[in-house]
Amino acid sequence: MTYNRILLVVLSTIFLITGCSINQIEKEGENLEALRPEKMEAATSDYYTELYRPQYHFSTPTGNLADPNGLIYFEGEYHLFHQKNGNWAHAVSKDLLHWEHLPVALEHDALGQALSGSAVVDWNDSTGFFGGKAGLVAIYTNTEDGESQSVAYSKDNGRTWERYKGNPVISNPGIKDFRDPKVFWHESTNKWVMVVSTNQSVTFYNSDNLIDWEFQSQFGDKEGSHVAVWECPDLFELPVDGDLNNQKWVLHVSIGDNDETNGSTAQYFIGEFDGTRFINDNAPETILTTDYGQDFYAAQSFSDIAKKDGRRIWLGWMANWRYPYQSPTEPWMGSMSIPRQLSLKTVEDGSIKLFQEPINELESLRVNHVPIDSLEVEGEQNINDFSGTNYEFEAVLEWNDVEEFGIRVRQSDSEDTVIGVNTNENKIFLDRSRAGLETLLDRNGNAFQFGNNHVTTFTPNTKRITIRGFVDESSIEMFINDGEYVFTNLIYSQPTSGGIQLYTKGGKVKIVSLDFYHLYSTWRERPKENEVERIVVSSEYITLKVGESQTIDAHLKPDWVKANAQFIWDLEEQDTIERTEVDEKSISVKALKPGVTNILVKHSQTELTKEIRVRVLR
Repeated sequence: MTYNRILLVVLSTIFLITGCSINQIEKEGENLEALRPEKMEAATSDYYTELYRPQYHFSTPTGNLADPNGLIYFEGEYHLFHQKNGNWAHAVSKDLLHWEHLPVALEHDALGQALSGSAVVDWNDSTGFFGGKAGLVAIYTNTEDGESQSVAYSKDNGRTWERYKGNPVISNPGIKDFRDPKVFWHESTNKWVMVVSTNQSVTFYNSDNLIDWEFQSQFGDKEGSHVAVWECPDLFELPVDGDLNNQKWVLHVSIGDNDETNGSTAQYFIGEFDGTRFINDNAPETILTTDYGQDFYAAQSFSDIAKKDGRRIWLGWMANWRYPYQSPTEPWMGSMSIPRQLSLKTVEDGSIKLFQEPINELESLRVNHVPIDSLEVEGEQNINDFSGTNYEFEAVLEWNDVEEFGIRVRQSDSEDTVIGVNTNENKIFLDRSRAGLETLLDRNGNAFQFGNNHVTTFTPNTKRITIRGFVDESSIEMFINDGEYVFTNLIYSQPTSGGIQLYTKGGKVKIVSLDFYHLYSTWRERPKENEVERIVVSSEYITLKVGESQTIDAHLKPDWVKANAQFIWDLEEQDTIERTEVDEKSISVKALKPGVTNILVKHSQTELTKEIRVRVLR
């Protein structure tokens, strides 16, 4: 089903509930295209095409990206602020997918850095900043003389910001870790509530005006995991199983770098909140893990989306505090997860869990639909009708007697990332051991085994599993059984590693359904039918010793292009290396003598070229 039709169904439901006219619904459908930015770079531009650059995830043009801050919806715009060296970088979107970068919103001032925090719409001008109108208020952590909480406000939809002259509004109480305020309006008490990180706990304050705050309570002692500092809290209410008369509060905290989880992680609590105190429904020792991968941190939900359509949506920083700015990307470092809609559902054992599902808007990025006929797999089965590096897939699999099965994505002769189920041990996993980058230096300068396997226990009531995956240039997000289990992992595979393979060990698995969708980039115009954007190669820079050989692959982008892929390969220095053509997309080069040379790859139909730098050592 197309995104337009899905939205029409949703809007029709709203019509039944709210009485919106059919004309209004049709108008919304017609205006879908208008949600994209008016000015975008051409499809053939090199904008956002660097090695490993995400194509439908948010990333900053240059420099470091960290915690999402101040996520909010106001007057038709979604605002995404994020940490950038102690500043609040800023972007806006009309659809949560296509983002326009704006100037930095909050820079360092006399009170130091502007660390993580949140933003709210002051609808009734409780602050007195807006002359009786509504405006945006940001609440953040400053760093001078210890971490404290300050506010800033905007009268022009977030384009410019002014600091409150009485900052900080909450001074440091004499502790080291006192940061990341999340603020929201609590309807039943008619108060603003702040939840702020305080070492391995969170502390609650309330206020009438966002300026004068009173301490209420603290939560965290002997509750959940305490392997590292708690950061970036969020607190929100959700219905259980869609029942608006049965609602629970979710308290989410990220957990800093530690050896027990081999890096940072995140956890959540489900319970009751009366505006002053949070009470955990589960036993104190219960640990509810947010994401079983390694790269989902500091997740924050958008304020005021509920006023628009009733959803609770968040996204997280795709990184880990073991290696926050150590990834092999240039000129940027860091990206965000896809936005995810949240819900609470009762699971088989009677407990309540947080489910995360990709937002429906992502379906508007689908280029095509490639269904794979139902089949049984025993051993290995290549998917020949689909390949790529930027796509979505949905799979339903059933089994009776099999030891292990799964899907290998971003595959080549030397690389793959494995999404698998081990039925003997009741485990599901996302394995990036062969995904390309194996080790990196962590933030302390120590070697870290980046190529690793992420596993959690999975005990299905029936021998059936659904998997929805989102694959991008440098990440994989996996949603199991409608988002009951989620894995988020960075990967750094060659841009030509786009194969897909099904596999089993010790038995058969039935592929009930398997659907693939290439996805458009959100950073450039959509290409015309069969328009070739560019050439990508398996390696742009190669170092060989004399006598060594290496195969180089070339592919056309976008992944779904139907153009003939005949390439012409030219060597700059004929005596430094020699080449042997492997097939129409690949050559093998052998190092003959020390030196530096270039290989020029040319596509015969479009005149597009790509240069490969080769260095030969003794």
